Amino acid sequence: MAEKKRILTINPGSTSTKLALFEDETEVLKQELVIRAEDIADCTRMIQQLDIRMASIRDFIRGAELDLSTLDLIVARGGSIHGVHSGAYVIDAHVDAMLRYRPRSQHVSSLAAIIAYQLSRESGVPAIFYDAPSADDADEIMHYTGLPECRRFVTSHCLNSKMVARQVAKSLGKAYEECNFIVAHLGGGITMAFHSGGRMVDTLLDDAGPMSPQRAGRIPVTDVIELCYSGQYTKAEMANKMRGKGGLVAWFGVNDARDVEALIDAGDQKARDVFWYMAYQIAKGIGELSVVQSGRLDRIILTGGLAWSKRLTNWVTEQVEFLAPVVVIPGEREMLALAQGGARVLRGEERANRYTWLPPGYDTLEAFLADCRKTEEE
Repeated sequence: MAEKKRILTINPGSTSTKLALFEDETEVLKQELVIRAEDIADCTRMIQQLDIRMASIRDFIRGAELDLSTLDLIVARGGSIHGVHSGAYVIDAHVDAMLRYRPRSQHVSSLAAIIAYQLSRESGVPAIFYDAPSADDADEIMHYTGLPECRRFVTSHCLNSKMVARQVAKSLGKAYEECNFIVAHLGGGITMAFHSGGRMVDTLLDDAGPMSPQRAGRIPVTDVIELCYSGQYTKAEMANKMRGKGGLVAWFGVNDARDVEALIDAGDQKARDVFWYMAYQIAKGIGELSVVQSGRLDRIILTGGLAWSKRLTNWVTEQVEFLAPVVVIPGEREMLALAQGGARVLRGEERANRYTWLPPGYDTLEAFLADCRKTEEE
């Protein structure tokens, strides 16, 4: 029997860093390292949290007596990084530099690859990131909008979305690349993607689709313009209103759908109406994406934390099952998804890409880093 491959997965979130050790695709050790809010209160950029998180990771490694040199691969959650497709990328100095100095956004998931790079350099174990949140597989034409200066960003909750798509494809006796799926990731933010030929060929992001527990979703632009120029909000406050204080938070002051369902169960008609309308918007988004392959659709998949709500998924299913059978896979399995991606790379089923993106105006990584260091010194 072949020796089992040991894979360490790393997944930082806003309040913790999750670590898990897998042997092939079986989890044998896991730990969630909680980050105290007061410890990162003064961190305005995600990179400022690095030392705090690394210290807790090193404490865990020592306490668990985990010898990193016995690993076959370190797999990090992909961060908010420019210029990537879905799949695996080797974590090297180029990746480290772009996540430190030029991330797409200040999302803490970007720390995963930076942490993995440090551990890789210390142990000699190769590291990759997999199915980054910013992965964009779409053809160029899918990035167009009605304003030439505004370019669509075509992505989704890539990691969990592609994992459940592979799971459903296997249940159908097909390869993932042979299937057409719509995957709706229902969480604090809701995104949807049409999967075809192994790619997410079109998506609805959380600002262009349904409202969700924390997001306002698609709002008429004229109304947004009025709010922006009303004098009531700064740019940051308006951004937070749309992504953080929108959706169920705006309506009821709660971000947990279970609290809204409790209101419904107690007879609150407004709660029922808003919750139903959220389900309706999800269904409408699925309908919108159904045209991508002219109606050729194998399954509709509902996943994410909100998919635990039978009330919500039943309402959505009633409205979209005429398009294709609906499969509900609630929750997220990000650590397993990372391990499975790493295992496919180790088995040679997938190739880890080399990251090459550079900001406009730069031809070499060295020139970019020289400017970054000069700015730091100033």
